[in-house]
Amino acid sequence: MKSPETICPGLIISAPASGAGKTMVTLGLLAALRAHGLTVQPFKNGPDYIDPAFHSAASGRPSVNLDTWAMSEERIAGLIGARTDADLIIAEGSMGLFDGVASAGETGNGSSADLAALTGWPVVLVLDVSGQAQSAAAIAHGFATLSSGVRLAGVILNRVASPRHEALIRTGMKDAGIRVLGALPRRATMTLPERHLGLVQAEEQPQLAALLDDLGIFITAHTNIDEIVTLAAGSVGARAPAMALPPPGNRVALARDAAFSFVYPHLLEGWRTAGAEIVPFSPLADEAPAPDADACWIPGGYPELHAGTLAAAHRFRDGLQRFAAHKPVHGECGGYMAMGVGLVDAQGIRHAMAGLLGLETSFAQRRIHLGYRLATLHAPIPGYDAGQQLRGHEFHYATITRQRDEMLAHTLDANGTRVSEAGSRRGRATGTFFHLIAPAT
Repeated sequence: MKSPETICPGLIISAPASGAGKTMVTLGLLAALRAHGLTVQPFKNGPDYIDPAFHSAASGRPSVNLDTWAMSEERIAGLIGARTDADLIIAEGSMGLFDGVASAGETGNGSSADLAALTGWPVVLVLDVSGQAQSAAAIAHGFATLSSGVRLAGVILNRVASPRHEALIRTGMKDAGIRVLGALPRRATMTLPERHLGLVQAEEQPQLAALLDDLGIFITAHTNIDEIVTLAAGSVGARAPAMALPPPGNRVALARDAAFSFVYPHLLEGWRTAGAEIVPFSPLADEAPAPDADACWIPGGYPELHAGTLAAAHRFRDGLQRFAAHKPVHGECGGYMAMGVGLVDAQGIRHAMAGLLGLETSFAQRRIHLGYRLATLHAPIPGYDAGQQLRGHEFHYATITRQRDEMLAHTLDANGTRVSEAGSRRGRATGTFFHLIAPAT
């Protein structure tokens, strides 16, 4: 294990596009390296809040999001620096390596390439080589030479059809000067179940441990693990201090169960760094927020899959209403919907919600809402005053069918275009469809 004063080397697992297999490769590498006795710290580029739970299961360490659009360089350095007691860092990229928004945020446009340039972590590119042979080298060569700030360590070939197929691709890669770190044969059984927001959550998969073990064995058999480890590098040191985030209160009641699980680990860490105590409760278990808490925070998740249970959770709803009469309650996305008057599920059945806000939402009228958000608050939310600018991310399929409250914020997307979903406020209750990542600085 590295000493606290040592720079911890890292790698970013990326790909030319989504669907190439980078999540499976990341999980397999984490499991394999852990089985080899290494302490590996996982990270996730961008705002995805599902993949990190899988990283944590594979590595045995909490995985944290790093986002160059929403976070300052100091915040990113602090999140990394607090975890340099590992032997190695493995960060999973998002989308394609160079894919990000058009406008840069705090330190970049949110792409994996921006994170690679900021940290100095070399990139392992996962290539789906189905339907091609030597031409795969042209793709790898383009990724290796597009940006001088991004270093390609090598490629892992995925969905290789046969030994002859692999030999042809290796020939092309050798001619292009690209290092091949592994070749994974096609394996249709190695998939993770998905639903509308991505992978089914890690805690909902009873066979996850066995799957991760299988992935680790598969990656060990078909990649050069030792070579991959030697290629790790990085420029982020261990001395960067962890940064606090303004907590909702000194004692925070946090909804936490299968319906409300989408809360960024760095957010909770930032609250604790600021001295806050977090008191979890489960709406699905019909629990109310602790009455002695200073504020209540209801994260996003899948309330639409548990709408009937939430509608019948009278102690939760009554306790939340009593709490909101005297103290602030804030909801994000799924938590925001649960604070409304009603939620219509995908089958068209309406379920009564907590009624703190005059919001009605429907999954029977699906439409994707996706992207970064920059919000300027018209009114305070727990932890932030009116006028504060916040950076966050929105991803859901719900449609607003009724909204009868004051607008909470002036909200823009990453390109500066006004977003109609601007949140709601009524009394001490506030809510937004975007998930807070960090205050804008």
